[in-house]
Amino acid sequence: MKLSINQHLRRQGLSLAIASALIAPAAWAQDAAPVGEAKTLGGLTVTARKREETLQEVPISITAFTPEALDRLNVEDLSDLDAQVPNLTIYAARGSSSTITAYIRGVGQSDPLWGVDPGVGIYMDDVYIARPQGALLDVFDVERIEVLRGPQGTLYGKNTIGGAIKYVSRGLPTHFDGFASVTVGNYGQLDVKAAVAGPIGGPTQGGDATLRGRLSVASLNRDGFGKNTFTGQDVSDKEVLALRGSLGAYVSDALDFQFAFDWMDDQSGVRGAKMLAANRFAPGFQPLNDRYDIRSGMPNINDTTIKGASATINWRANEDWTFKYVLAKRESDTETNIDFDTLPNKIADVKAFYSDQQVSHELQANYDSGGRARGVMGVYAFDGEAGGQVLNNFFNASFGDTQGTVYTDSIAFYGDWTFDLTDKLKLDVGARYTDEDKRAKVLNRGYRDANFTIPNGVVAANFDRRINFKNTSPKVSLDYQLTPDILLYGLATRGFKSGGYNIRAQAAAVPRSAEPFDDEVVDSDEIGSKMAFFDQRMFLNLSYFHNKYKDIQLSVFTAYDSNGDGTNDAFFGDFTNAGSGTVQGLEVEYQWLPNEHWLVSGNVAWLDAKYDEFMYAGVNIANEQEFTNAPDFSGAVNVEYRIDLSSGGNLSARVGYSYQSDVVATTEIVRTGAKPITQDGYGLVNAGVTWKSGGPWTVALQGSNLADKEYRTTGYSLNSALGVYTGFYGPPRQYTLSVKYDF
Repeated sequence: MKLSINQHLRRQGLSLAIASALIAPAAWAQDAAPVGEAKTLGGLTVTARKREETLQEVPISITAFTPEALDRLNVEDLSDLDAQVPNLTIYAARGSSSTITAYIRGVGQSDPLWGVDPGVGIYMDDVYIARPQGALLDVFDVERIEVLRGPQGTLYGKNTIGGAIKYVSRGLPTHFDGFASVTVGNYGQLDVKAAVAGPIGGPTQGGDATLRGRLSVASLNRDGFGKNTFTGQDVSDKEVLALRGSLGAYVSDALDFQFAFDWMDDQSGVRGAKMLAANRFAPGFQPLNDRYDIRSGMPNINDTTIKGASATINWRANEDWTFKYVLAKRESDTETNIDFDTLPNKIADVKAFYSDQQVSHELQANYDSGGRARGVMGVYAFDGEAGGQVLNNFFNASFGDTQGTVYTDSIAFYGDWTFDLTDKLKLDVGARYTDEDKRAKVLNRGYRDANFTIPNGVVAANFDRRINFKNTSPKVSLDYQLTPDILLYGLATRGFKSGGYNIRAQAAAVPRSAEPFDDEVVDSDEIGSKMAFFDQRMFLNLSYFHNKYKDIQLSVFTAYDSNGDGTNDAFFGDFTNAGSGTVQGLEVEYQWLPNEHWLVSGNVAWLDAKYDEFMYAGVNIANEQEFTNAPDFSGAVNVEYRIDLSSGGNLSARVGYSYQSDVVATTEIVRTGAKPITQDGYGLVNAGVTWKSGGPWTVALQGSNLADKEYRTTGYSLNSALGVYTGFYGPPRQYTLSVKYDF
């Protein structure tokens, strides 16, 4: 049964990007409306279920950001979303500025090596980005960003066991538009962003242009937060050039072809890490005072290049059926130096090369006749190849490499349907079947020289193996529209993350390390509500979830005896299915518009993540181990004041505070004496002032981490074999001034 006009309008009014702080500052009713008319919060359409729906009617936990909200929150890359989404932990990986580490509700993956899949899926314009290198996307010329929390196995497939982040570029307009912006800041920051879009060809029968295009570019530069005091070079700097383009051919109102490409070149230097304790193999070097300074003797190389292209066909066959086909190819190459010890001494100097390429196909069929049933069905195929070489120099005396390639061939079939059982009660059922083949070619061996040209005859691992994984991920949910402004829902779903082979295997010393590890699975139950009060001037969304986490894949740096003398003098990255766990949590998201001037918004999250089983050396040590990147409490509050000016523009001011309780950032076997990298609870203060001219000009003054809080995000704990205990820190106090011109 089709909705009545009044029901439809009411539901549109509920479509709010409620989930995070100031998601909708751009949507205080209409942004250009006079102050006296800004009485309600506005709306946003999302595609979380691969069909257009208003955010407040989607019975899942989702946070969405408009481009205006991203600007006002000073979101420069995906890591800036960290505090603005409940139970999201996201940051730059160890040693790199653009490799992503993402966890949602305690589920993710921090190991960027090929052969290890992420736990949170990253999507750019419906295309899955399989590898973490370069996936910490810079934000420019976006339509919206959606963060889906909880397993998304039915519609998004493998490796969305924790959730998914969807980066949606701006679409193709029917009229000419664009923008140019310049941002300057401390640490020599200079960012230039621009985009131009509009019609190219003649009109269709409907009056719009047949051809439309868009081109956007970003040059992002900043001096380093620290120095390499040994070489004098900057570290933790930024030097990124990015380009995106799209072209659409609108053959008719029912058929269009979309072509898109993106390219990114990251020439930023390595990230600085602070020694948390002196290295016993270099007693003359005490930890430095500055948290970003290092004394590395390795060249400052940390380069990543990414390119991608896609072709999309949209066809409306009739009033009931629409079809979509997406063909995409992506490639990336990375060369990076990792000085684990951060010293001029050659204690643990590693040079790594990563490369990958992927081709994916997806065919979707959407059905909606306006009746009681609607849904989406599809087939997805993925062909990926990821590999590289890691050259390890330990103490300038032991030389070995990790090299190889992992080939992945996967096909999946999925469906997700919604049935209106009554005018208020809806049932949603879905399932996805995945069949995946993985092949790993691995050759890890030792060398006589630091140039890695003369093998010494020691082969740690040499194999070419295949394994097949099959998975069925079902989903069922019920939602009940208690009132026009209150939606209640319950959801049960499953997600899985692919298994595979440990590319770092040391089969000679630890034979089991060459055996495959299984895929991991999360079965999740969730209940929640999406509510509006006071004529839609307040929104409150609640969710509680309970997850059973099975066959957890864990990457642990493990020391071993390489020469049989009884002393652990080397280490390797061990990767196993350690056990199982239970994760539960509560999430609260709110927005309140008390009057036309003020907006208060934010989130509060509680997370309880515990191992039920963690097997080590045949012993269950679950009570000794803690989940990584799973703080018990986190949240954010943002307060914004806006006033219209007599000149026709408006002025707004924002203050935000975010908090995270103590967290364990790395997985270590505590009973061996290894100390994980940890961070005590901390809070960050951000603020901004934005002036809009009422015409094309916008000027914004922004500040982040204004108290210059020192906080660790990750690190290395390799003390047993290498004396290494280092931490990587979040950004310091930064302030910027931006000028933007829209046309």
